[in-house]
Amino acid sequence: MLNRRHIRVKVMQTIYAYKGSESDDFSKDQKFLLFSIDNMYNLYLLLVSLLSEVQKRAEADLQKKQKKHLATSEDKDPNRKFVNNELLLLLKENLPLKDHLEAHKITNWDLDAEYVDIIFKAITSSELYKDYMQTRVSGFREDKDFIVDIFKEIIAPNEKLYEYMEDKNLTWLDDLPTVNTTILKLLRKVKPSSSENHFIPKLYKDAEDKQFAIDLFKKTLLNQTTLNSEIALKTQNWDSDRIADVDFALLQMAICELKNFPSIPVKVTMNEYLEIAKEYSTPKSSIFINGILDKLVKEYQESGDLKKVGRGLL
Repeated sequence: MLNRRHIRVKVMQTIYAYKGSESDDFSKDQKFLLFSIDNMYNLYLLLVSLLSEVQKRAEADLQKKQKKHLATSEDKDPNRKFVNNELLLLLKENLPLKDHLEAHKITNWDLDAEYVDIIFKAITSSELYKDYMQTRVSGFREDKDFIVDIFKEIIAPNEKLYEYMEDKNLTWLDDLPTVNTTILKLLRKVKPSSSENHFIPKLYKDAEDKQFAIDLFKKTLLNQTTLNSEIALKTQNWDSDRIADVDFALLQMAICELKNFPSIPVKVTMNEYLEIAKEYSTPKSSIFINGILDKLVKEYQESGDLKKVGRGLL
């Protein structure tokens, strides 16, 4: 679920907030970094569970209409296509998913049921829903396509839900694109025969990715003096106050990665930090960072300080 760019963003945010020096104890900051990454999984579980909660809300709505004093024939014999959506039922009855929700204490929708109502009403008032409900029966493929569409068109871009996430956890805003993309991939790939663990993705691709987060964070902080000196030599014509704090953190990390991670190609490092700068810093930051890194890479190549393992890594 988590990719290397998102890991770099998390490390950048933690380094940006760090106020100590390379000689200080930063174990608490490292714990915060890992907690921030782990908390991304809670966001995933929260959004996946929202689909099941919407199904429950739809079921309750039908039951309420059936109990009306003046129930219509439609109320008494409603179209249960949405309530019986095979993908929603698969999620609702998924035991490993239930266990994960309990283990991570995901109970938000019990306390904040109004957001389930907001999403339910947005779905049932949409053209997607009206088209889907024109018939009373469907197969797994149609049910799945419908859920993919409502997640992509209604749930993911919902402003009220976005504000709710922002209020609950500020770091979730950076996690939302990755989490939404993960959910859409899982929804599109699921089959009736899929494993029960299909909706229990790994947070890290492998142990190396988690270690990469820790090593990048620690090595950047432990080499701050050297990294800052290298940046200073390349920015002599710049007033230090003009260099954005985010740019400074990104330069520290990029130089650290170039010199201390021999298995990561130079082009990958350059491209990753330029893309992060475009998203998180000023409009001209990527040009500034590219200029500094380009000069340093050429110097490292000439001096032999750029030690990369494997073919084509330069």
